[in-house]
Amino acid sequence: MKKNPANRQKKSTNNLDYDPLGGLVFKVSPHLEELAKRSPAVRREFYPSAEETRPTSQSLVDPLLEDAHAVTRGLVHKYPSRVLVLLTMTCAAYCRFCTRRRRVSDIEAGNITLEDIEAMVSYLESHQDINEVIFSGGDPVTVPRLLIAAINKIKKLPQIKIIRVHTRTPVANPTLITPQLLKTFRSITKQALYVSIHFEHPDELTPITRKTVKAIKDTGAILLSQSVFLKGINDDVEVLYNLFSELPMLGVRPYYIYRCDPTIGVEHFMVSFKKEVAIMTELRKRLSGIAYPTYVIDAPNGSGKIPVPLEFWEFKRTNHTDFLDKNIKIVGPK
Repeated sequence: MKKNPANRQKKSTNNLDYDPLGGLVFKVSPHLEELAKRSPAVRREFYPSAEETRPTSQSLVDPLLEDAHAVTRGLVHKYPSRVLVLLTMTCAAYCRFCTRRRRVSDIEAGNITLEDIEAMVSYLESHQDINEVIFSGGDPVTVPRLLIAAINKIKKLPQIKIIRVHTRTPVANPTLITPQLLKTFRSITKQALYVSIHFEHPDELTPITRKTVKAIKDTGAILLSQSVFLKGINDDVEVLYNLFSELPMLGVRPYYIYRCDPTIGVEHFMVSFKKEVAIMTELRKRLSGIAYPTYVIDAPNGSGKIPVPLEFWEFKRTNHTDFLDKNIKIVGPK
């Protein structure tokens, strides 16, 4: 009988341990290890449970079809004017609800080289309709040398008007936001720089995280947040009200809140669709426009982040179409 990794004794404060529950590494930073001691919500986000071993018939390995749109190593071109750059499959800590858990934490498979970055630049140069580059992963901040090198090359391309960096490090390990990286952010003067930070619960807004967010904001970056509905973590009006009220005070604009993707090993985090709609309806009544994120479903096996209507409208709650007019069935608990 396999032991529950949630009860496993840790050997060091920088945990890195291969998890028998589906291959995703279990790793937490010292910062999160301390935070998880006083926050059950944070602990549930990052510590494995036996629930990960109970996939359903609706589970998908790659729900967003990113692998099918990879055009060169580390570069995903799914939408016409923008590309996704996956610089690494490493993170400061691994969220148990990760959509890319099929690849994230596979460090060797996710290794990107300077030659790969050159190939990405060549692809961009040959596709002048692309004007936006999104750095993600893994977490691009965990490979600062590559991130800085890639930014320095891509910011020289006249066609690129927007650079986005998606990171969880201000929550997972704020010390990774270094002076050198902040200097690189400040050097981006010809493009708009957006830094998108994943926040799931107000407990994540620790003093050092707040300080780190301010340091990023002071570079001139425009700050956004993304969140995911997570059962037992943030599927509560007051929890999300507190989170989305606090973020604009830090200069962070809540951007998206997603319905959790039906990824293998993640289904236990999925919230009832009816409950999500009810929560977002109530939040729309209570939050200002700058504090209210767009509630979307990233169409599984489809294309596009589809906005979900609220209870102010009557709408079909079983199906929707994606950006390509494909009919998509609502997946997960109703």
